[in-house]
Amino acid sequence: MQLHHGNEAGAASLSGVAPQQLTGKLFFWAITSALAGFLFGFDTVVISGAEQTIQKLWGLSAGMHGLALGAALYGTVLGSLLGGWPTDRLGRRATLQWIGVLYILSALGCALANDVTTFIIARFIGGIGIGVSTIVAPLYISEIAPPAVRGRLAGMFQFNIVFGIVVAFASNAVLAGTGEQAWRWMLGVAAVPSVLYTLFCLALPESPRWLLARKGDRAGALSVLRLIQPQASEPALAAQADAIEQASAEPVQKSSGFWSWRLRKPIALAFLVAFFNQLSGINAILYFAPRIFELTGLGAEAALLQSVGIGITNLVFTFVGLWLIDRLGRRSLLYIGSVGYIVALGLCTWAFRTGHFAIVPACIFAFIAAHAVGQGAVIWVLISEIFPNRYRAQGQTLGSATHWVFAAVLTTVFPKMVELSGANQQPTQASWIFLFFCLMMVLQLVWVRLAVPETKGVALEQIQRQLGID
Repeated sequence: MQLHHGNEAGAASLSGVAPQQLTGKLFFWAITSALAGFLFGFDTVVISGAEQTIQKLWGLSAGMHGLALGAALYGTVLGSLLGGWPTDRLGRRATLQWIGVLYILSALGCALANDVTTFIIARFIGGIGIGVSTIVAPLYISEIAPPAVRGRLAGMFQFNIVFGIVVAFASNAVLAGTGEQAWRWMLGVAAVPSVLYTLFCLALPESPRWLLARKGDRAGALSVLRLIQPQASEPALAAQADAIEQASAEPVQKSSGFWSWRLRKPIALAFLVAFFNQLSGINAILYFAPRIFELTGLGAEAALLQSVGIGITNLVFTFVGLWLIDRLGRRSLLYIGSVGYIVALGLCTWAFRTGHFAIVPACIFAFIAAHAVGQGAVIWVLISEIFPNRYRAQGQTLGSATHWVFAAVLTTVFPKMVELSGANQQPTQASWIFLFFCLMMVLQLVWVRLAVPETKGVALEQIQRQLGID
């Protein structure tokens, strides 16, 4: 499904920014909001360096230990379910600022915690920040970015997630030798980038689309549009504001709310891109890489392969995905990623079935590369593009909540899948797990072919019309 977007100038006229007008200010705003992704990645992984010490320090049972580690994930689910409300009511800018406050509270609360209850509450608060960030950060960038570079700018959120993960591993390694309180420093150091991010957010302007669609502040929107494209004439800016207002208007006969037949296409796209993202098995493989490697007999090498090999592969190929997303397009990257998934998971299935375990690490790295170039680069960008201005926050909430609910479910049931398959006793039985994920990616490939539009270089209001939302 191809969205026809005409020439570059035509797209620019709807977006309000021509490609050559990507100013330093605009780049700074995009980087700042994308830093929410860095804090997301850092906060998610930094616990890995402290979790064993915490369990011993407070004498935690296996159940309580799991609750302490999973508290952030539960907060993430809640944040992704509720994050659309402040994004629409308070505005994009204010919501981005409050995310920073949540991260600061979480970092300091974890570092200073003297009991597991305080620690769980602090981790839960950080998780709420993560969940909300997956809604507002990509959305905000999409609403201020030129069509020609919107994919790269919005995709920086995903790049920063991966970069934050790598930095967290490095930070833990550096701080590991600082004594008995090393775990507190590992968790508390997150307050530094959180404070910087919050301060940077003070320089962000509000999204002109939110000002027009939600607040009805035309003067404020025009002021931001002038900052985005300082070379544009006043009539051109007024015409852009008119186009946004027209696209944001809700015809009386069609004012049926978010869950309506009118929005069926973007709703289906947001749900399915998030659904397939998790049904690739990405979180299961990231979280349980040591277990998978142990099944192949690698043993002691597992931790190194997970923290270094997988982390670097993810970072490098996420960068490749961002470089390609505005050149090849979102749909093309999903094609590439789907094929990569199928090949990598298919080879893992064959390797476990036949006992050729030596190729499994290479296949896992290939899987991570396929994810980073495909789904990893595309998911937050695509969801932020396909909904009308008036319903973009709710659409982002749907996609984000779907992503995190399935992430939580899959992470919870994966160990049981391994047990039921008999892989703990007979590693070859793990082939059934990889076969399941492989078949899911075959379905994703079919879905991409039949239903996913190409949004590369298309103005947001034009995407709305092309999807039949008028």
